[in-house]
Amino acid sequence: MSQPQAGRGTFITFEGIDGSGKSTQARLLAEHLRAQGHDVILTREPGGSPGAEEIRALVLQGDPDRWSAETEILLFTAARRDHLERTINPALAVGKIVVCDRFADSTRMYQGLSRGDLRATVDQLHSLMIGREPDLTVLIDMDPDTGHARAKSRQTAEERFEDFGANLQAQMRAGFLSLAQEFPERFRIIDGARAIDSVATDVAQTVSTHLSSVG
Repeated sequence: MSQPQAGRGTFITFEGIDGSGKSTQARLLAEHLRAQGHDVILTREPGGSPGAEEIRALVLQGDPDRWSAETEILLFTAARRDHLERTINPALAVGKIVVCDRFADSTRMYQGLSRGDLRATVDQLHSLMIGREPDLTVLIDMDPDTGHARAKSRQTAEERFEDFGANLQAQMRAGFLSLAQEFPERFRIIDGARAIDSVATDVAQTVSTHLSSVG
């Protein structure tokens, strides 16, 4: 199986528990970078390409026990491969900045850690079918009870993982912080328990520092 080719652009991902505000911060960063003259693609996972968006509906809607963790890993990896082929790599190949709301770190946590001891399986599939990591990962850190309450208040159709409860979010927060220690070269932790504008300012400064270091 051929691997998607890495591009010369910059790949930035946002991670965090549900309700942490990462989606808002990803959007604000994309707007900020565009205002500075950068060519930016804002995308999300699962999703970001037509095929991946179809898979998104399968994994984020329905009863919590709709899929086993193993099946979820396969579904998320299939969506990610399509997303990479059709959206991420073509943008990076022409020098764009790709800002993505979630990527493989979420699968490492939600399926690989919380729903069974499957982290090795996630990493094996990632190595075989995806083969790349972000250049920079912004982790929006948030108290799990606060994040869960925020997530449930949205009342969307995509609440399958929120329905696992606040205990899952506590596991996820600990897991994401552990990932940040595992991959310190690309993770930056931002305190999300503040005003949106304050968080956005810190995110913009963090990304500016990264872009300057690789420019």
